[in-house]
Amino acid sequence: MPVRFVSYRRNGQDDYGVASGDGVVCLSNQFKAKFPTLKEVIAAGALNRLADAAAGKSADHALGEIEFGIPVPHPEKIICVGVNYLERNEEYKDGQAAPSKPSLFVRFPGSFTGHNQPLIRPKVSGQLDYEGEVVLIVGKAGRHISEAGALDHIAAVTLANEGSVRDWIRHGKFNVTQGKNFDQSGSMGPWLTPFAGEEQIADIRLTTRVNGELRQDDRTSRMTFNFRNLIAYISTFTTLQPGDILITGTPTGAGARLNPQVWLKPGDVVEVEAKGLGALRNIVRDEAALT
Repeated sequence: MPVRFVSYRRNGQDDYGVASGDGVVCLSNQFKAKFPTLKEVIAAGALNRLADAAAGKSADHALGEIEFGIPVPHPEKIICVGVNYLERNEEYKDGQAAPSKPSLFVRFPGSFTGHNQPLIRPKVSGQLDYEGEVVLIVGKAGRHISEAGALDHIAAVTLANEGSVRDWIRHGKFNVTQGKNFDQSGSMGPWLTPFAGEEQIADIRLTTRVNGELRQDDRTSRMTFNFRNLIAYISTFTTLQPGDILITGTPTGAGARLNPQVWLKPGDVVEVEAKGLGALRNIVRDEAALT
């Protein structure tokens, strides 16, 4: 089983460690002075060093005792890719050809929550939707990165439910910022899996289930813009930094594309899963019920 790094909160304290069976080996108690979070571990290229430090140790506490956070706290950038699987362009039914360049937008860290934490349906909309995606975590800074060397800049991989509030996406003419950034409308995790080479992610199955029903099912080999291309393209206009998060697109089957449309409602369970990366699980809660 691959090493699984987790960022979490326990008893009001933010920590990180390695998941081991049904527990977690805390590493921040040993390394926090040098590496306050997993972001600094990634920047130092020290994931393997910390994995070795956790090897053979007993869990310090059970997974059920922790609150999962997003795997990399306080990233400088979260860049998301839209319309990036075959057939996704056709879902829009606008008669336009598939794009020749990636569609990109940004999200704020607070718009995501961790594994097993509630997804929040905002009180101003009933159109919360799911989007299961594979996520790349940048490990090495770079600008104008070549496709040939692109994967050298990946430190780890995780999953996201890139939740969208659909009616708010359409408020403006040319942007989706509002509908993509409601607090805790998306999730990320459950953990970071260190990147082990192109074969780890090039052709893995990605699924999304809602209350056990399969809604999205595709393979990363069917992405319109592959991982190498995305890193090269994005790094043309911005310097990628360690800890940056690249969310690489969702397959067909989101609720907005069903006929009739189906929106997430309180109590729904959303599970995003990919081989080797785990299963990200969240229950939908109403913002109105939390205030």
